[in-house]
Amino acid sequence: MTHHIGFVSTRFAGTDGVSLETEKWAAVFGRLGHECFYFAGECDRSSDRSQVVPEAHYRHPEIDKINQQAFSGSWTVTREARESHPEMSDLHKDFFSIYVRPPGMTRRINELKDYFKVELYKFARRFDVEILVIENAVTIPLNLPLGLALTEFIAETGYPVIAHHHDFHWERQRFQVNCVGDYLAAAFPPTLPSVRHVVINSIQSQQIASRYGVTARVIPNVMDFDNPPPAPDAYTQTVRKDFDVRPGEFLILQPTRVIQRKGIEHAVELVRRLELPAKLVISHASGDEGTDYEQRVREYAHLLNVAVRFESEQVQDERGLTKDGKKIYTLGDVYPQADLVTYPSSIEGFGNAFLEAVYYRRPILVNNYSIYEVDIKPKGFRTVWFDGFINAETLKRVRQILTDDAQAGEWAQINYQLAKRYFSFAVLERRLQSILADCFGQQG
Repeated sequence: MTHHIGFVSTRFAGTDGVSLETEKWAAVFGRLGHECFYFAGECDRSSDRSQVVPEAHYRHPEIDKINQQAFSGSWTVTREARESHPEMSDLHKDFFSIYVRPPGMTRRINELKDYFKVELYKFARRFDVEILVIENAVTIPLNLPLGLALTEFIAETGYPVIAHHHDFHWERQRFQVNCVGDYLAAAFPPTLPSVRHVVINSIQSQQIASRYGVTARVIPNVMDFDNPPPAPDAYTQTVRKDFDVRPGEFLILQPTRVIQRKGIEHAVELVRRLELPAKLVISHASGDEGTDYEQRVREYAHLLNVAVRFESEQVQDERGLTKDGKKIYTLGDVYPQADLVTYPSSIEGFGNAFLEAVYYRRPILVNNYSIYEVDIKPKGFRTVWFDGFINAETLKRVRQILTDDAQAGEWAQINYQLAKRYFSFAVLERRLQSILADCFGQQG
């Protein structure tokens, strides 16, 4: 039986983890015969299946302003709140909480919440939506009005909902000090009877149970391991030359955005201490989290005299040409050319780049971040891993895997088969079928 499934998030576009996993879920729902529709502030899906509401994007100017006030963690918000609310001066005492918000901010959040709710009702009617899949919009509080609107919409309609959680607010330091604790408690996440919670790792499952008393299914990130990637074609033969990787040099690939929690300075240090000819290629830009960390990586590489290539201009979603005529490659074009993939993140919800490296059968250097240690490493994956810093043993093992093609090939084969068993589309399909049966009844 075909069902209409409505995906909701702040953004469905680009190569961020939420957009990528949504695409995979939609592909599996499609294989099961269902139709998918999208509600977001930015969306690169088909326009006849999408409803774009610009204010739903987490970087919309109004939402940005709300976030700056909500999570500033400073006296500034308190002072602004008191200045904009003169009658408060008669009430205020020195021992009152400093975690207050401007009344105008409260009013605007509620106005936007009501606006989003109207748009959600339109979305549900326009596409005859039967179930909502909320992608991180009631998980990480980057758009407070949207999360509140979704919670009220679910409470008012009783819609069956799969809340797909990627990053909770308690996992990010920037959200710890705030003036919106009541909103976080109400909607991030909501604890309503028609909501089925899905998390991407077992630690999140334990946390949501202890904090909210709700059960969450664990569905890890996946890739289509039943269909291996095609062999590199002639187009990709110029990757190394275009990235200035010379004959005899190793191409070390860092396939992530340039943000602090990715730990890219570890990859820079690795290249410096390897004592092998190597070049570090970083595939993505800083994104929307500022460029301060990128500047820090550039300065660090300069201090260590490490050759680093920032190639986000030539690594995009689709092949083509840049404005100055350079070839544009996809990440799938670049992976097979890499001699080693570095993944030195300190924090990850799961690890898309790890699965991608396995999919393209590349050797991997990985920091022992908590989810890797709990949910991935025990499966038996063969990697060079380190615990927070690069030591002599790490360097020894990296040199060995770079210079021993037989061992690299053996590890790649073992990793691929393990990923096929635990992180494939077939695994996702079985788990989604189970949730749909729970939502609609076994006949659905």
